[in-house]
Amino acid sequence: MAVATAPRTETGARTLTYVEALNEALREEMRRDPAVFVMGEDVAVWGGGGVFGVTKGLVEEFGEARVRDTPISEEIIAASAIGAAATGTRPVAEIMYVDFIGLAMEPIVNQAAKMRYMFGGKISIPVVIRAQQGGGRGNAAQHSQSLEAWFAHIPGLKVVVPTTPADAKGLLKTAIRDDNPVIFLEHKVLYFTKGEVPEGEYTIPFGQADVKREGTDVTVVGIHTQVLEALKAAEELESEGISVEVIDPRTVSPLDIDTIVSSVKKTGRLVVSHQAYEQGGVGGEIIARVVDVAFDYLDAPPQRVCGKNVPVPYAESLERAALPYKEEIVAAIRRVL
Repeated sequence: MAVATAPRTETGARTLTYVEALNEALREEMRRDPAVFVMGEDVAVWGGGGVFGVTKGLVEEFGEARVRDTPISEEIIAASAIGAAATGTRPVAEIMYVDFIGLAMEPIVNQAAKMRYMFGGKISIPVVIRAQQGGGRGNAAQHSQSLEAWFAHIPGLKVVVPTTPADAKGLLKTAIRDDNPVIFLEHKVLYFTKGEVPEGEYTIPFGQADVKREGTDVTVVGIHTQVLEALKAAEELESEGISVEVIDPRTVSPLDIDTIVSSVKKTGRLVVSHQAYEQGGVGGEIIARVVDVAFDYLDAPPQRVCGKNVPVPYAESLERAALPYKEEIVAAIRRVL
């Protein structure tokens, strides 16, 4: 990727796609630290940069020793990466679609998440597991799930859900430098969205939410695409004099509950939205934690706007009915008001 030719806004800031920002983060970290290497299905020679092009051009610069195509075996990918991390390297392993990560849960959940604890802190596991998730592209039930709650449930794993290109780059660089296992989830619908990405070195700390839009009447916490849907809802309701604050947690483990609580204390109302299934989703955890510490500040019951508890359909009309969009967020905001 030729960063020097990246388009710029009227203010002169660079604009990159989500894919380009991720690619730039990988490239910069591989140049900075020779211990960093990339592995996964079709990430190098055979795929020419992975199914969505995130690793495009890396094998030409860094060679096949540091950009490795793997067999079509999620357990082998995860177990090999975790073993490599335990012995001194910093692997970034790609699982093609998070839906298939169930095949790799034993090494991720029983090994990577627990090794540092079980060895009394004498070992580090600096591994990043990247995966694509989410619906909205007509990929049907086996390729459209959002599974961040699976990993947020496990102590020892850090779980990252970036929405914007700038956040994707800054958070991926932080993930690669972390000495603990990180599950880095990228939403497929976001890959070719564009945004301003700062030039030069920068990272974003984990556990630091971002207030994407300030408001006074209701707090909306969104994950991945639902941040963008919440911003659309906020813009629509502004004409009615309704002021919506939109918060992007950016990481769900660790979760920056302080920023969310601070917002709720100001607005008195809370809506949480994610594409993941409502049952057992991160939204319920966020609401529970807000209620624990800020119940007296709530003027209405918090609302969840989430994916329906059904397999994601293939047909466009049914898929849209199963996933949350701006209209559902607007309706939830009206309920709490």
